[in-house]
Amino acid sequence: MPSVSASLFWIALCAVVAPLLAGLVPRKLVPEVVLLLIAGVIVGPHVLDLAVVGSEIDLLRELGLGMLFLLAGYEINTSELTGRAGRRALITWLSCLVLAFVVVGLLGLSGAIDAEIAVAIALTSTALGTLLPILKDSGMLGTRLGRTVLNHGAFGELGPVIAMAILLSSRGAGASLVVLAAFAAAAVGVAFIPAGLRREGSKLASIIRLGSETTAQTTVRLTMLLLVTLIAVATIFDLDIILGAFAAGFILRRARPAGDEKLEAKLDGLAFGLLIPIFFVTSGMAIGVKAVAAAPGILLAFLVLILLVRGLPVFFAERFDRGPDLEDPPPTARERGQVALYAATGLPLIVAVTEVAVNAGQMTASNASILVAAGAITVLVLPLTASLLGSKPEPKPVERVP
Repeated sequence: MPSVSASLFWIALCAVVAPLLAGLVPRKLVPEVVLLLIAGVIVGPHVLDLAVVGSEIDLLRELGLGMLFLLAGYEINTSELTGRAGRRALITWLSCLVLAFVVVGLLGLSGAIDAEIAVAIALTSTALGTLLPILKDSGMLGTRLGRTVLNHGAFGELGPVIAMAILLSSRGAGASLVVLAAFAAAAVGVAFIPAGLRREGSKLASIIRLGSETTAQTTVRLTMLLLVTLIAVATIFDLDIILGAFAAGFILRRARPAGDEKLEAKLDGLAFGLLIPIFFVTSGMAIGVKAVAAAPGILLAFLVLILLVRGLPVFFAERFDRGPDLEDPPPTARERGQVALYAATGLPLIVAVTEVAVNAGQMTASNASILVAAGAITVLVLPLTASLLGSKPEPKPVERVP
């Protein structure tokens, strides 16, 4: 078995090679995330067996997942979520969940699918954290399409996490709701701390501000403390760490409503330079190639279900988008297709849901591996397809000769 140091070397090598290869592809059509996943499959225990995920690397992986969702939560505009676009995204996700339960329930009656609840929740997820670097690199974050993807992605992340906590918990729905409320109260309590630290004129605020540009790096350390604190709170309440990380991102945005370019650059360096690549490479390492190769029909069925349950409702829902003031033209079919493809991209939550189902004995490891592989393929294919769909110029109208 490879040692921890050898495993970390191969993971670090993958993290360096992936962006170099992505830069060789014209117009960066293949996202770096895709190459990180492929590299993880190659060096992982199911192919070359050069690297394994032990407890030490798993800690870095968890931090990478946490940073991924902290940054995703930080990018979300809460006013968008509470506006028309946010309400439409919420209703769309709820429609996806109902559709998922209906479709998966019918398949469960035929014996084609086990762990119906877990599969249904996984089908409704959107990998907003995974899409974030793709949207950043393509310059889409500030565009109308980028904001729409963020809205659908926010509920495509939060919705499944909450559904997991309620429907897959051994505590029961009532007790789970109480636990969620307790976590929300704890997160609100934590949210008041950054505001107190920023109080103008206080000695502590001055020390933090001055230390942010020295070796103390106070703002970065406070951000990491915020992340670790909420992850720990989520763990205490037996909730997925994604919920804690997402809450940390929201709180950080509340503390810096106008943004902070210097802090953001430092966090990007820490997250995308080290921790997030480790998460994606190790996610690729978890894919059981033999199990996937032995059941290509099931893999294809999962992919079709993801597009049907998550992509199709989003495609139809975007017909009603007229902008915040109801004055914008509706999106074209091509733009709605892009949003639908991005919304159907899922991986981190599929990994989380399948882990819960496997640990509970509701799902076999082979079926979980196939479902994770389907999520990985959505990351490999759907953003690329959306990019190609958006790169095609609209046909010019034919000029009539008078």
